[in-house]
Amino acid sequence: MLTYSFDHRGTENLYTYLYNCMKRDIVNGVLKPHEKLPSKRNFAANHGISVITVENAYGQLLAEGYIYSKPKSGFFVSPIQSQIDKEMRQTDLINTPILSEQADFMNLSSNHMPAEHFPFSVWAKLTRRILTEQDAKLLVTPPAGGVVLLREAITKHLKDFRGIHVSPEQVIVGAGTEYLYSLIVQLLGRDKIYGLENPSSKKIRRIYQAMGAKIVPLEMDHEGVMLTPENLTMPDIIQISPSHHFPTGIVTSVSRRYGLLQWANESMHRYIIEDDYDSEFRLQGKPIPSLFSMDATDKVIYFNTFTKSLAPTIRISYMVLPLPLLKRFYEQLGFYACTVSNFEQYTLAAFIKEQYFEKHINRMRNHYKGVRDQFIRLIEQSKLGEHVRISEENAGLHFLLTIKTGESDVVLKKKANAHGIQVSFLSDYYNQDYNIIKEEYQHTAIINYAGLGEADLQRVVEQLTLAWVG
Repeated sequence: MLTYSFDHRGTENLYTYLYNCMKRDIVNGVLKPHEKLPSKRNFAANHGISVITVENAYGQLLAEGYIYSKPKSGFFVSPIQSQIDKEMRQTDLINTPILSEQADFMNLSSNHMPAEHFPFSVWAKLTRRILTEQDAKLLVTPPAGGVVLLREAITKHLKDFRGIHVSPEQVIVGAGTEYLYSLIVQLLGRDKIYGLENPSSKKIRRIYQAMGAKIVPLEMDHEGVMLTPENLTMPDIIQISPSHHFPTGIVTSVSRRYGLLQWANESMHRYIIEDDYDSEFRLQGKPIPSLFSMDATDKVIYFNTFTKSLAPTIRISYMVLPLPLLKRFYEQLGFYACTVSNFEQYTLAAFIKEQYFEKHINRMRNHYKGVRDQFIRLIEQSKLGEHVRISEENAGLHFLLTIKTGESDVVLKKKANAHGIQVSFLSDYYNQDYNIIKEEYQHTAIINYAGLGEADLQRVVEQLTLAWVG
């Protein structure tokens, strides 16, 4: 007779304790598949408990599929899969990397804002106020494009800072550009061919590929995407970052911009996606006009994000659709819910509307300029400065460092890692499926400096000098 002890059940009620004991034995194979269980009356009498208790336990096991019943025969153990593989093997686990940085390891591969520069006090003040003033609206499902107040704030910011004149209805808010890219592929079509600058962000390439879209590389020179038949014949959609290309730092020339707009206007199916990801941080001269502001034929889709200007963990991005695409978006994709919480949207709307965002950008621009200038000065004054060339330092939050060496980028990267420096190279972002890496894209490190404090710079220069010069 199947017997259990109730001495250690604690505060758990009898039926739940019995259910858990039996489920554990079924899962672990103690009770074999198709084994007949005692009748409810005999089981209750053997344990000195009520038939109702046993009936409740059997009923729950039956509902979840751990046991089955046969008319006039009783209850039997179900043949569940876990009895075949009772223990999860270590090899069955997916090894996911745990992101952790050693305290003495310096990351030049990505940008992140130092915590001491995030406006926590202002954000906290606005957060408390939003909870009080917008309490009811926080629980209302927003439109597919996002909360109206945030879209109005973004519209005003675009007008004042980028010379872009649009209506709030054209702004679509989403949790990160990855999500918005997936919407664009659904809107424009997976059957279209998407042209991406070469080199370009590996993440963007993978997003398009994951969405089932075909991509082709767009070769570049010092003015941006080249206006050649090889570049412009195949793609239906072109994505570029004309104000500050990543990773080369190139600013697309005016003639190239008008050439690309003319290309897009030659077919009703052609569009240009403009990623303006860090336009707030041009550190010398006026901001470069956006391609969207130059477009008179509704062929440009504008993208921007607050992850660069505020913090990577504030996953709020947006796109601006030209009017002809706006109607199609709501007809085809208007069923999607906005992926950013109302709470974050109202907080960010207040942050922009009350000019905290503008003050924050101005403050951070001065800070980053100071870091960049000191960084470059230390490199030029060091032994490393005799072996490198610095370029593309005036826009965005990275510059290029070309090393005069015969060693491969792989070797240079390993040497930097051995000295506690994580760094990437232009060659890491080049689409090697089509071409051999150009000579000008070799031996060139991408130096992201936004996450560095001024106290870190001397150490970085010293370690890179030891790694690459000796």
